Amino acid sequence: MGLASFFRRFKKLAWVLLGLSVVIISLFYTALNPKKVLPVYQPAMVTPELVDESIQYVKKFHTIAPFSMTNQNGETITERDYENNIYVTDFFFTTCPSICPIMTKNMAALQESLSEYSQVKLLSFSVTPAIDSVAQLKRYAIKNNIDDSRWNLVTGDKKEIYALARKSYLVVKDDGDGGPYDMIHTENFVLVDAQKRIRGYYDGTQATAMDTLLEDIKILVAEN
Repeated sequence: MGLASFFRRFKKLAWVLLGLSVVIISLFYTALNPKKVLPVYQPAMVTPELVDESIQYVKKFHTIAPFSMTNQNGETITERDYENNIYVTDFFFTTCPSICPIMTKNMAALQESLSEYSQVKLLSFSVTPAIDSVAQLKRYAIKNNIDDSRWNLVTGDKKEIYALARKSYLVVKDDGDGGPYDMIHTENFVLVDAQKRIRGYYDGTQATAMDTLLEDIKILVAEN
């Protein structure tokens, strides 16, 4: 029996075997290259000095608490403005001479990189609300080319901001001196998903961390 006759006779079997081969190869590829899934951060997973003592041992169901702030345009901003959105947040102050300018520069670059992702927003809390008035935030926003439709710089009640930093976003150290600069913030950018859960922490001063953050945002967009 010639080769051509063999294939004609066993054509269906050949297609079945070919299909099985494709499936097996796909399964091996998936096993060797598993899809990345971002963790859901809980207070117990974060460095204790950044977490309020009352929740340091919480291991599940942690979400961002409701809040009410004022942005650079004098508008009231609450958690509802970020409802069903992925967003990146940080804590800064406009007169910071050290890490804040670098963080703002990197957040601005992230703003540009996210131009096609309208469902992803940005949020920056001032840790010196007495200094960072609406007018001061507006000047800072203009200076740094901040897109008001995507990125809110917010000020508000200091106790509320501090509680959010310690009990929701888990990013501020509790060793201040009680003065205007006593909220000692970290360089962390926090990635929050559409369910108000923390999905990642990133060094806001490092370009490589920003690359990782952008890739993780894309994972969350696909997850949604």
